[in-house]
Amino acid sequence: MSSIEMFSQEMPRLEIRPAAAVDLPSITEIYEHAVRFGTATFELTAPDLAEMARRFDALTAGGFPYFVAVLDGRVVGYAYAGAYRPRPAYRFTVENSIYLQPMIQGRGIGRKLLQRLIAECEARGFRQMIAVIGDSTKQAASIELHKALGFRHVGILQDVGFKHGRWLDSVLMQRALGLGNATNP
Repeated sequence: MSSIEMFSQEMPRLEIRPAAAVDLPSITEIYEHAVRFGTATFELTAPDLAEMARRFDALTAGGFPYFVAVLDGRVVGYAYAGAYRPRPAYRFTVENSIYLQPMIQGRGIGRKLLQRLIAECEARGFRQMIAVIGDSTKQAASIELHKALGFRHVGILQDVGFKHGRWLDSVLMQRALGLGNATNP
């Protein structure tokens, strides 16, 4: 066996694909960890599988993209876009969410998920993407990832959440999609 063949056998295979109902137990587990131990989400109680399925169905039925990252056959992360706000004037603006298993963070998988999500949102005609990043002190990597993919910092909502015994801020970032506001949709 050549060194190239040996190297390719050792590299894990990453696939970014549309999420399916079969992925929901893994998605639920990843999100549960984020709720229980992290500050990226301001939820305090992790939703169960039935609630995650309800949320998944609502997003996909609403025409929003939802992807999973699969590494060697296992779901290790997910990303989706949803409505930024429910009022009709916001219909061309989405908010993104990305969650990864803790052991997989820092390997570029979040970047691949966000790149795919941006491309799909553009293909679906959305014009703006908003990132609401909880806890700027612990989410510096997420802020840098968004900046690297064209998001700009548009504000900080200070001390708007209270979790794990401390006040948390929310960083707001924004990126134009496709033609952005250059033309009417």
